[in-house]
Amino acid sequence: MRDAGCVFAEDEARLILAAARDADELADLVGRRVGGQPLELVLGWAQFRGLRISVEPGVFVPRRRTEFLVEQALAQVPDASVVVDLCCGSGAVGAALATALGSVELHAADIDPAAVRCARRNVAAVGGHVHAGDLFEALPDRLRGRVDILAANVPYVPTGEIGLLPAEARDHEPRVALDGGMDGLDVLRRVAAEAPRWLAPGGCLLVETSERQARTAVAAFSRAGLETRLAVSEEMYADVVIGVARQGLSGGSGRME
Repeated sequence: MRDAGCVFAEDEARLILAAARDADELADLVGRRVGGQPLELVLGWAQFRGLRISVEPGVFVPRRRTEFLVEQALAQVPDASVVVDLCCGSGAVGAALATALGSVELHAADIDPAAVRCARRNVAAVGGHVHAGDLFEALPDRLRGRVDILAANVPYVPTGEIGLLPAEARDHEPRVALDGGMDGLDVLRRVAAEAPRWLAPGGCLLVETSERQARTAVAAFSRAGLETRLAVSEEMYADVVIGVARQGLSGGSGRME
């Protein structure tokens, strides 16, 4: 595994040894990892905020930096009762939020059938509901104006840069979970424009983006009428745009300092 380029070969080997039930399975798992498959897909799970999140081939692997988005959501609305995990992938964000908040109404949605199938396993323990469809079209209409936390881990890699991604992502994760259009922000703009119709007063939309896209992403949130700020974690290499629904206002722009 070290010869194949696995930077943390010894740590990964211990996890694979613990996962293998016999010598044949061990050989299969090692072969898949040496062949470039992400460790999480080899093991069948990813660690996320202390949870073991089930993942499978064809499903986006939750990133540790996205834990920062969860932290920001909990800080912004610590008493949230309705949570939506949009572009949910494995459902890691929704599962983590529901675990931290306790008794909440959780809805997760994704357009990819593999993600929907995987998310259903991960949110079952917290009583979540998973829906299949394109962004808000997947959600029950009764959620309009009731969502306290709307977490949307949208794809934000520019189309022309997909080929520059590490092979683990480029070759083993669904393009729909990576490709954000020409500048990487097509899906983010769609989510920001529609979010105010779904957020409760004081509810917040949170979207992860990159440092170089952050200014444009903030502008998209502000155009939608959300009070907007950017949260940055240098330690986790994470940039999260946060937009809060202003009570009694349906349009305009704002900026939270």
